[in-house]
Amino acid sequence: MPDVIFPGPEGRLEGRFSPPPRPRAPVAMILHPHPQGGGTMNDRITQALYKTFVKRGFAVLRFNFRGVGRSQGTFDNGVGELSDAAAALDWVQSFHPEAQTTWIAGFSFGAWIGMQLLMRRPEIRGFISVAPPANMYDFSFLAPCPSSGIIVQGTADEVVTASAVQKLVDKLRTQKGITIHHDEIRGANHFFEHELDQLMKSVDNYLDMRLSPDSPIR
Repeated sequence: MPDVIFPGPEGRLEGRFSPPPRPRAPVAMILHPHPQGGGTMNDRITQALYKTFVKRGFAVLRFNFRGVGRSQGTFDNGVGELSDAAAALDWVQSFHPEAQTTWIAGFSFGAWIGMQLLMRRPEIRGFISVAPPANMYDFSFLAPCPSSGIIVQGTADEVVTASAVQKLVDKLRTQKGITIHHDEIRGANHFFEHELDQLMKSVDNYLDMRLSPDSPIR
């Protein structure tokens, strides 16, 4: 799991990169929660998502947004962080241009950034959004949402209301051509404090289904 430093829009960005284990290995990028709430690439959910993709033979990058850890720059309310994510994906692609497919996964603020990146990058074929902050940020940019994915939410989330996430899921499900899975983890708070295992079981079950050669979702 080598430490990497790569160029971002506001100076260098710091990350951890697990290189492709084989030619044409798929790529996954993991985005961390809100920098001003203490979010970093070493957040435990961000790390768990990173590890599950590594285990599945992906080339995987997680990195610190501007102003976090050794990443240069200052917090930019999501605008600059989206540019950071785009630069990070560019960097992975320059290192591994022959990836057969690309996934994005994010937790909380990272889920919001990830879903915006989805709109800009047609090569992203799947997403995992954990506790996307649908009551704090506008998600109306997902019109139409370009790829299928899963949204996982805790029923006792005190930061992101389950009803706001349900509304987002319902809206996305009216769209033809994509499939949105939605799992609710009973009793879990925003940080899945005691339910990390259930969260990852939900993510892994979804990846088993999506990455299977006979998956109904392309």
